[in-house]
Amino acid sequence: MTANAPAAPVVSLTGFSAEYRTRLGVTRALDGIDLDVARGELLAIVGESGSGKSTVSQAIGRMLPRACHVTSGSVHVLGRDLADLAPDAIRALRRESLGFIPQDPMASLDPTMRIRRQLELALRPLGGPVDPGSLAQLLESVRILEPDRVLRLYPHEVSGGMAQRIAIALTMAREPEILIADEPTASLDAQVRDEILTLIVDLVQRSGATLIWISHDLGRVRRWCDRIVVMHQRRILEEGPTARVLDEPRADYTRTLVAAMPGRADLAAKETE
Repeated sequence: MTANAPAAPVVSLTGFSAEYRTRLGVTRALDGIDLDVARGELLAIVGESGSGKSTVSQAIGRMLPRACHVTSGSVHVLGRDLADLAPDAIRALRRESLGFIPQDPMASLDPTMRIRRQLELALRPLGGPVDPGSLAQLLESVRILEPDRVLRLYPHEVSGGMAQRIAIALTMAREPEILIADEPTASLDAQVRDEILTLIVDLVQRSGATLIWISHDLGRVRRWCDRIVVMHQRRILEEGPTARVLDEPRADYTRTLVAAMPGRADLAAKETE
């Protein structure tokens, strides 16, 4: 690679299409997706429910539902074609390089296991000993103020916001190169939502990881993301720098999304005064 050559993307989807096949028939899941994600980028994928944005995130981890079949194209992650990887290699890639933060934090926590034990398992995937102090430090890194107390709790004994902080700690403990967050604050109230998103972005920037954030919240996307991808009817309709896409949308659908942003009507009214 020459000094001026662009770095290879950490994620690349090329002509990627997939469809759901069920007893009720065939439904398109993704239609010719072309997307490159740069190392260290903060990327948002937005669109209405059913637009295909979550399916893109599943494809990046080769975690498409069983009923979803790839019909064309490829997905490369860190230079590796996912279609060529054996199951063991895929599991290793997910474990060592990919991190996932789901909508429901309880989905990533074992209800039968104390928080301490779950963090121990995250920190020692190969079975080595874990320094007890490192567990408290991990919780402190996600701004949990009483880590020793929280370590003794079960998931059902913590609030939704704290459960999401713990889920983030479990994910970041493995130091993923690529973090995929699928509507990670959908079930939280507005104040906690801002706290969690600030935390995610801060951790990603400090670690140098790449963030792929699936969202419908254009206001918060504008605040934190470098680039935005707008999906509609399972295709990428528009993409580019976040400020440009939101200030000067080129597609009618994107203009509709922007017009529906909370506070947008008030802003437009002020601009015409």
